[in-house]
Amino acid sequence: MIMRLFFILLFTLFSLNSFALQVGAERYEHYLPLLKKQRVALVVNHSAQTKSGHLLDSLLAKGVKVSKVFAPEHGFRGDHDAGAHVASNTDIKTGIPILSLYGKNKRPKVEQLHDVDVIIFDIQDVGVRFYTYISTMHYMMEAAAKYQKTFIVLDRPNPNIAYIDGPILEPAFTSFVGLHPIPVLHGLTVGELAKMIIGEGWLEESKSLDLKVIPVEGYSASMHYDLPIKPSPNLPNAQAIALYPSLCFFEATSVSVGRGTALPFQVYGHAELQLGKFSFTPQSIVGAAANPKFKGQRVLGVDLTKYESKGLDLKWLISAYQQLSSHNIPFFTHAKFMDKLAGTDKLRLAIEAGDPQQVIEQRWQRPLQHYLQRRQPYLLYQR
Repeated sequence: MIMRLFFILLFTLFSLNSFALQVGAERYEHYLPLLKKQRVALVVNHSAQTKSGHLLDSLLAKGVKVSKVFAPEHGFRGDHDAGAHVASNTDIKTGIPILSLYGKNKRPKVEQLHDVDVIIFDIQDVGVRFYTYISTMHYMMEAAAKYQKTFIVLDRPNPNIAYIDGPILEPAFTSFVGLHPIPVLHGLTVGELAKMIIGEGWLEESKSLDLKVIPVEGYSASMHYDLPIKPSPNLPNAQAIALYPSLCFFEATSVSVGRGTALPFQVYGHAELQLGKFSFTPQSIVGAAANPKFKGQRVLGVDLTKYESKGLDLKWLISAYQQLSSHNIPFFTHAKFMDKLAGTDKLRLAIEAGDPQQVIEQRWQRPLQHYLQRRQPYLLYQR
């Protein structure tokens, strides 16, 4: 009876919390006046949900003139594999043009913005520097500044907001998987990051940007927030999102992170060497893993589905490197990509040199302290 009352109370508190929290997209009174008689472009995917449905449908129902939709990596419906080409098309439901911002065209062309006055960004992020939605936001902000369009960010919670960790990106390693001098886990919402991009002068555009951020109502950085919808095909749940900052480095190695299984970014392993006792066999999955590493092969490794992750953890990367190297099996098969993910070559070189995890992590503590001070003016939520 006591346990039943406990779970009822827990469910009630969760429900009240969810009811009180209102994402930026649902705070219509704060941004609909900005859209009156304006031609609007959306930068969205499947995660742009409100209580009444997708943002596109909600705005059309309220009489907003939406000219077009720009889609990021994984597409408008979030059903494309990582790195897969995303083609431009038309939304079947509304007939509105869907223009890809992934593939050859990561930036909007000038002719794609001639019939646009306002650009709205509403995509669920996971708070990790190499998650490319924030790079798409950056490029759209540059275009908005260049062509003098108002840019509105409808903010959403960051499920990894409690953690600030990892090396700060060095300018020489700037790429689409890392555009800003921030750590791997940056502890910002996209709205806060947008403010920091402007405030720190990170846009490669001399013209000023008319930026509006609509914050999340009832949100603080101390809140635990499970995403109501998976943000991309291979981050299916909260556990994958929590482990993603640590396991994504394996993408630059010969180790599988479970793409092509029901547990992407929750397991890891190798087909040539037993890294653990857990077994999995990657297979092709439409829209998630067309040609996964070790497709059709039995992989032996580690199951992390029950592991309580707390930010960035290098122990699995270091352990796998040591095991494979001792058997003369190549590990960093894409060294340049590893350095882009890390934002530096120092992490890879330290692992190859055999430096202990504690020593590696200690090297980025002072830069992190500087980053914490630098980001302070842009925070929107209580820390």
